[in-house]
Amino acid sequence: MWKLRLYTVVFENDTRAGKMFDLALLVTIGISVAVVMMETVEPFRAAHPALLRNLEWTFTIIFTLEYIARLLCVRAAWGYVFSFFGVIDLLAFLQSYIELVTPAANYFFMVRVLRLLRIFRILKLTHYLQESHTLVTALRTSRQKITVFLFTVVVIVLIVGTLMYLIEGDQNGFDSIRHGVYWAIVTLTTVGYGDITPHTVLGRVLASFIMIMGYGIIAVPTGIFSVELHRAAQMKDARACPNCQTLENDRAARFCRHRGQPLG
Repeated sequence: MWKLRLYTVVFENDTRAGKMFDLALLVTIGISVAVVMMETVEPFRAAHPALLRNLEWTFTIIFTLEYIARLLCVRAAWGYVFSFFGVIDLLAFLQSYIELVTPAANYFFMVRVLRLLRIFRILKLTHYLQESHTLVTALRTSRQKITVFLFTVVVIVLIVGTLMYLIEGDQNGFDSIRHGVYWAIVTLTTVGYGDITPHTVLGRVLASFIMIMGYGIIAVPTGIFSVELHRAAQMKDARACPNCQTLENDRAARFCRHRGQPLG
């Protein structure tokens, strides 16, 4: 019985205790990520080493207890351990314990890399985004269209980069096709660093064409994803006919359009 109560608090958010647990954990995650960011600021780290160390161990203990609580209340503990969120939860506190047994003098670089793993705590936020499944559904349904679109962009970038290499040449900074492709990516995405620029008339004409094309290309994946996101949001609220499984998106509808049966 206690496992069920613990599961309700830790994994569910439809009770007062579950909501309070989620809120407390969200605040803890946010503060812990902020501490990690401040630790990378050299003056602050030098001025407050004890504060940072104490805060980090406080968060480590909290996330350790949370991880143990999740292991205790799930049916398949090993399944949770090797799941995506199980790995993320483990990364949230594992680094601190590894640092205890790793001599910083000999493995300083590895310790610094392990410290950065604490930023993965921000991924724990996806536990509590109730609408995240809608975004995932939209991304999944639009992946084929976006993949084709990205493949087309890659082809355009390779062709334009090669043309710029042939048109401009070494004297204008396009000493290889890879630099031409780099310039095409920067220009097509409207970033425009300006470290490599065309100097010939033909090169500038081609550059103008790519700049104008860039505005249209940016809108394509946005439109594809927006359509799928709207569709996924509608499907979330859809009700199915118990007989023919027809989905009805209209919230005012009470009966199946095909069989006239009450919607589930």
